[in-house]
Amino acid sequence: MSRLYVKEATVVRLKDLMKTKGLTANNLSILSGITPSTLYSLLKEERKDVSVNTVKKLCDGMGMTIREFFNSDLFDDLEVELR
Repeated sequence: MSRLYVKEATVVRLKDLMKTKGLTANNLSILSGITPSTLYSLLKEERKDVSVNTVKKLCDGMGMTIREFFNSDLFDDLEVELR
């Protein structure tokens, strides 16, 4: 896999966890207390960043810690996004 940006890696990890846990975006938005529009926006390629607070809420909804979320090889060799 080519090197990813932080937001891309976060979305790949989130989608993988949602699939593993059998969660839809709507289910996860309810469990995490974020609006469905926020979650769908996060999943869009056009959006360039994601807040740590949002990731924390998603983790809470999935019953995991933020440390568990980022404990993935996806985050080992990220590209730096220059703006």
